[in-house]
Amino acid sequence: MPAKVETDVAIIGAGPVGLFAVFECGMLRMKSVVIDALDAAGGQCSALYPEKPIFDIPAHPEIAAADLIAALEKQAAPFKPLMLLGRRVEKLAQVAGGFELATSEGDTIACKAVIIAAGAGAFGPNRPPLDGLPAYEATGAVRYMVTRREDFRGKRVVIAGGGDSAVDWALSLKQVAAKVTVVHRRDKFRCAPESAAQLKAAADRGEIEMAIPYQLHGLRGAGGKLEAVEVATLKGEVKAIAADFLLPFYGLSMELGPIAEWGLGLERSHVQVAPATCETNIAGVHAIGDIATYPGKLKLILQGFSEAAMAAHAIHPRVFPGEALHFEYSTSKGVPAGAAQIGAG
Repeated sequence: MPAKVETDVAIIGAGPVGLFAVFECGMLRMKSVVIDALDAAGGQCSALYPEKPIFDIPAHPEIAAADLIAALEKQAAPFKPLMLLGRRVEKLAQVAGGFELATSEGDTIACKAVIIAAGAGAFGPNRPPLDGLPAYEATGAVRYMVTRREDFRGKRVVIAGGGDSAVDWALSLKQVAAKVTVVHRRDKFRCAPESAAQLKAAADRGEIEMAIPYQLHGLRGAGGKLEAVEVATLKGEVKAIAADFLLPFYGLSMELGPIAEWGLGLERSHVQVAPATCETNIAGVHAIGDIATYPGKLKLILQGFSEAAMAAHAIHPRVFPGEALHFEYSTSKGVPAGAAQIGAG
């Protein structure tokens, strides 16, 4: 049933940065509603690589993406945000006192400010142009993400691509798969230097096979059951690699969707913001995380966390006009009393 909600802040996007924005808003006594097109919170961390380790979250030398999301949900829980999942925001209109949002499920959200934390918008994998691909996608023999490493235990896995995802998963899956083969068109990889060094070392030890310089050419099998992956050189030399799974990691195609129609200042499918407040060209609408751009921007989760704090503090005067905001550390004030009553649930 469509919801009709009034809140202080509408947060578009339930990824890690959107979830932390709930906490930052809550610490300033502002209630939040979170809207996301996916059916679960976590954004790409949950949808694409829940078991992938992340190494640059402060105080966590290593943490799985799914565990990071679980911790962020726990951190936001005292403020009881209303989570409207499995729908996307179709319209944003300025009204007296703030904004009104409309979702694909017929929900209407009245709010005083908006935080766009939509990552890079709607995303989907870049698919290789291979004949018969949909049949293998349907059975899971061709996948664009790894949600459970155990699915590949004892299997023959071909990984195609030269970026961080391809290299990271090759290094991870070699621990459980019977065989891992990396297919790339050249011997230089677009990944962290340390990861490239680890890949080379693993190949030298015979733990990973390298098919270079090759690119995907075709699939062999029947009824969606993969038997081999054909690869070819630029000269047309073709060979077959026995395989149970193909993991093409060619990146994601990004679309802003309805966000592109809201009159925001855009730069190459990103939203331009003021660095100090993360406010867009529309007063009261802020953008944080990967979707936001400004000089010196780094696409890091930890920078998105900082942007969530800056946006929340910039929004406070809109929610509590005339009320002075005295900066306090969380170690001093703790979670505000009555936090359970702050949320828009």
